[in-house]
Amino acid sequence: MAKQTVAEQFVDILARAGVQRLYGVVGDSLNPVVDAIRRSRAIDWVQVRHEETAAFAAGAEAQVTGKLAACAGSCGPGNLHLINGLFDAHRSMAPVLALASHIPSSEIGTGYFQETHPDRLFAECSHYSEMISSRQQMPRVLQTAIQHAVGRSGVSVVSLPGDIAAEAAPDRAIEHALVTARPSVRPGDAEIDRLAELVDAAGKVTLFCGSGTAGAHAEVMEFAERVKAPVGHALRGKEWIQYDNPYDVGMSGLLGYGAAYEATHECDLLILLGTDFPYNAFLPDDVKIVQIDVRPEHLGRRSQLALGVWGDVRETLRCLTPKVQIKSQRAFLDRMLKKHADALEGVVSAYTRKVEKHIPIHPEYVASVLDDEADDDAVFTVDTGMCNVWAARYLTPNGRRRVIGSFTHGSMANALPQAIGAQFIDPGRQVVSMSGDGGFTMLMGDFLTLVQYDLPVKVVLFNNSSLGMVELEMLVAGLPSYGTTNRNPDFAAVARAAGAHGIRVEKPKQLRGALREAFAHKGPALVDVVTDPNALSIPPKVSAEMVSGFALSAGKIVLDGGVGRMLQMARSNLRNIPRM
Repeated sequence: MAKQTVAEQFVDILARAGVQRLYGVVGDSLNPVVDAIRRSRAIDWVQVRHEETAAFAAGAEAQVTGKLAACAGSCGPGNLHLINGLFDAHRSMAPVLALASHIPSSEIGTGYFQETHPDRLFAECSHYSEMISSRQQMPRVLQTAIQHAVGRSGVSVVSLPGDIAAEAAPDRAIEHALVTARPSVRPGDAEIDRLAELVDAAGKVTLFCGSGTAGAHAEVMEFAERVKAPVGHALRGKEWIQYDNPYDVGMSGLLGYGAAYEATHECDLLILLGTDFPYNAFLPDDVKIVQIDVRPEHLGRRSQLALGVWGDVRETLRCLTPKVQIKSQRAFLDRMLKKHADALEGVVSAYTRKVEKHIPIHPEYVASVLDDEADDDAVFTVDTGMCNVWAARYLTPNGRRRVIGSFTHGSMANALPQAIGAQFIDPGRQVVSMSGDGGFTMLMGDFLTLVQYDLPVKVVLFNNSSLGMVELEMLVAGLPSYGTTNRNPDFAAVARAAGAHGIRVEKPKQLRGALREAFAHKGPALVDVVTDPNALSIPPKVSAEMVSGFALSAGKIVLDGGVGRMLQMARSNLRNIPRM
């Protein structure tokens, strides 16, 4: 019986860790591993057209499942292409294992063809980046990498020269039981007691929620009711906390709306729940702040804290809620709910008048109709830029939908490759890529991956023939727009030429039918919607001292933007205010 190779051992360990597929592009240094996958029944090789797509797809898979996902690139330029998607996965706290195959081990350090040093290059976007320079290091290095990725929720990179991958695996290799799930982290009793004291001493408490509230919706609602707290959220917290939330006051930050900003600034105690919210200008500097986070390195790095609590949100609130006194006064909560509804009432009318007749089509209208027509458990992947605005304002969360984007790293071209990873997990689940024409064309080659694997991803293309967010940045800075215009083809015709279903929409009355047709199609489909690049007006009342650059432009955009169904949610929440 032939001995197992290092490559075969590598593949078997990934399979034991729960990895089901490896996204990548083949290359000579990867050949031993790809051949091992060819002969494996446990793992599939997913052939993409660009390694950046591989990393984005793996990151999206990890975010949707919460489990380890994997990607690979061949030596030199091959694995270098992974780096942008890996940065995104790492900053999104997605557990991803990346294989960076390497030049022949005997040539390392000689300036050999395609030589780079991947163990150094990936250090900034990973918790662990090491090279296997001897077969005796297997399987310990790979097992350590997996446990870093899973245990610390981020990226690990293993560099493996092709010649070592082809060698026989070492005798009596030690393979231990892999840790593939994270534990719950509970704060100590002293921290819980101190936090309870701060809550009891505060007359007005506000909660501001991020992605760390995933799985803690019930606990947040119970605590908010007990202390009569308005609940705001960051963009990454929207999908987890906004639905079925009678205390919702909207979103703060660059894409903010409603009364979240006021609620965080007018309280006595602000509790940050599972958020590493990066925009200091939107956080108060004269309010007591408590931060609860499972990542201790996040505590206090954005604002001065009265107390930092190391723990996951659900377990912390389970311990805290019974210990705090029930607050009977809800005047602050009711005032913020009223302010939230009034704020939304004031901005919605501009995007509800005659939009069904406006040509080019209002992009807000597209997002609103998409929200209506998409499945209740759809996965949306969202391009950076103006698509972020539409997703933040028009996609209605319900506890089953997912919204994945490059919300922390802010990369262009993320939506299509992330849709690939999301769709491979469950071919029967609706996956919608909300793509801008700039982002889509950057990695358009991987639209062919949808066709090759018959993945039923639906690409809804917001085609305004411009880099809209960049153009607005320039305008706000007092600069003429330059280099922001795209000369685009008929993308629907391109999709049909590639073997997919393509529909072009130029009139609002065509939109709903086109979306229904695309969603009913069993394979990949693209809806090319020609949208108005000048749809957004910019109001004058935003201070340059508050934010600058992107922040200023985005702040001006969204203060006058539509808000979709959130107005109805805000109106509904007003019913909870007691009538005197």
